[in-house]
Amino acid sequence: MSDWTDTVDPAEVAKFEAMAAEWWDPHGKFKPLHMMNPCRLEYVVAQVAAEFGRDRRAPRPFEGLRVLDIGCGGGLLSEPMARLGADVVGVDAAERNIPVARLHAEQSGLAIDYRHGTAEALAEAGEAFDVVLNMEVVEHVADPAGYLRACHDLLRPGGLMICSTINRNPKSWLMAIVGAERVMRWLPVGTHDWQKFITPAELETLLRGAGLAPVDAKGFVFDPLGWSWSLSDRDLSVNYVTASLRPGG
Repeated sequence: MSDWTDTVDPAEVAKFEAMAAEWWDPHGKFKPLHMMNPCRLEYVVAQVAAEFGRDRRAPRPFEGLRVLDIGCGGGLLSEPMARLGADVVGVDAAERNIPVARLHAEQSGLAIDYRHGTAEALAEAGEAFDVVLNMEVVEHVADPAGYLRACHDLLRPGGLMICSTINRNPKSWLMAIVGAERVMRWLPVGTHDWQKFITPAELETLLRGAGLAPVDAKGFVFDPLGWSWSLSDRDLSVNYVTASLRPGG
């Protein structure tokens, strides 16, 4: 029997199952993601356009690219990628997220292939993608190394993976746990486990161990005065994102 489910953490899946109906409420439990999403999308679009030589000004610049959104949730990244012309597959281990995502895509007139499943199951089935979006997932799995190996296997040679997560240090504990969960009440208490956060150096080691070649890293920085997020070349102290390639393209 296959062991592809080994990296799934049932307790983590249950947390997001409980919040599934709120994905598209910008004032609900996913308010932080709605606030961060323009910044996340800007990074994703810039990296994909640069790597595949696409003109961002074109009507559908990602036409012909097959994109996997792992941990797609309600489709906050899947939908804009589909609008940009990509052939999008959205996968989530939390089964209740999928009908929410499907309904919203249908209402938005978008054709997105949403599936309940895991990266490991897709890899085992021989699926292959030009781009893998792996956003805020790696800190929720039971075996990050095994999970990232599956992500590697899902990429075609020369393919691009974008992976975001949360750093592990006193500042991230203060901001992501105390601030976001207990003070601002943006997320239910217990959504994140600080001990499962991953430092940039640890993530780079994990990526290289999975056979990927890191090519970029930036921070997502929240400005409490402007109430907005921005990208930073230097500040990776809390939320950050990386781009890496599967060699051989």
